[in-house]
Amino acid sequence: MTAFHLECGGCGNVTQAVTGATVCGDCGRPLLVRYSLGEMDAASVTAAWSRRRPGMWRFRELLPLRDGEEPITLGEGDTPLLSLNRLGTELEGVRLLVKDEGRNPTGSFKDRGLSAAVTRAVHDGAPALVIPSAGNAGAALAAYAARAGIRCRVYVPEGIPDGVERRCRAYGAELIAVRGLITDCGRLADEYATASGAFDLSTLKEPYRIEGKKTMMLEIARALGWQAPDAIVYPTGGGTGLIASWKVIHELAQLGMVEGRPRCYAVQADGCAPIVRAWKGELDEAPEWKEPETRAWGLRVPRARGDFLILSALRESGGGAVAVSDAEMEAGADDLARQEGVNASIEGGATLAAARSLASTGEIRAGETVVLFNTGHMLTY
Repeated sequence: MTAFHLECGGCGNVTQAVTGATVCGDCGRPLLVRYSLGEMDAASVTAAWSRRRPGMWRFRELLPLRDGEEPITLGEGDTPLLSLNRLGTELEGVRLLVKDEGRNPTGSFKDRGLSAAVTRAVHDGAPALVIPSAGNAGAALAAYAARAGIRCRVYVPEGIPDGVERRCRAYGAELIAVRGLITDCGRLADEYATASGAFDLSTLKEPYRIEGKKTMMLEIARALGWQAPDAIVYPTGGGTGLIASWKVIHELAQLGMVEGRPRCYAVQADGCAPIVRAWKGELDEAPEWKEPETRAWGLRVPRARGDFLILSALRESGGGAVAVSDAEMEAGADDLARQEGVNASIEGGATLAAARSLASTGEIRAGETVVLFNTGHMLTY
């Protein structure tokens, strides 16, 4: 396995202390995993990836595993990259693809991040785990905690869909309903972690969920013959997957393994669009969105801890941010199902709505390859 250390995504502080890592001790911002890429031979690495059995852990040279460790896995990853032939013709010559993350073990992309985070937490000796969630992350943690044989608690906002509660309880999680928003759940998870010693796996309060989620882009690049798509459209709540996609493109470029870099587009609900507002205002951070309102629970995030990393990825890539209505998201999910057979969550439908908007303004163009991220199955809620 390759050696790794941690670096603050804000102030750049470097630490070799990777066990039980949370956030930067100097500025409190998210830590990012850095690998010894100069020690890798690209040809040897890609050959190893081809020999291994399917799943995201085939990419272990770019994942946080030490020598002799095995991952906590349920077979996540290697989800299909599907051509949207009918919907693509609507966008006048755009090659439209969807990364269908609903095929993961608990039905969403959260499985990748939680597989990596639970793996690292268990090997680092965490006695129990806790997470705030609006749905899919809670179910994923519950499943991977069960797989690891470790206790977990999930804080969810009151009023979440019944399917979320049923999935968390089915895997044996202790579920706590909170009167408030996901930010209130995060505060309570932090308090519980402090009082009990449980490890807090909140978005970007530990560095390893990013590492699992970046394997989506690794698989996309591999499927496209190590050619990056021209653009990606990502449903952005906490934004970990978008940050992860941009991070791994840099890692692959440093290894000389990928051609090109994609423009990154964040899509949010028009009733909760702090990143879009900050993008349009040319801000480096995204102030909290007051009174968020959307039926897309995964996008009901009024303040993202990694807002500055999201906005940086949008700027560096030459992409942008767009808000769509709940009605547009639902229409997008319906079209993905009826016209292409893709069981998309409302957040996945948001990416199609955003692609339509971006095509109408000329930001994505004929001849380009554009990847939409369907982050969950329609039945996850």
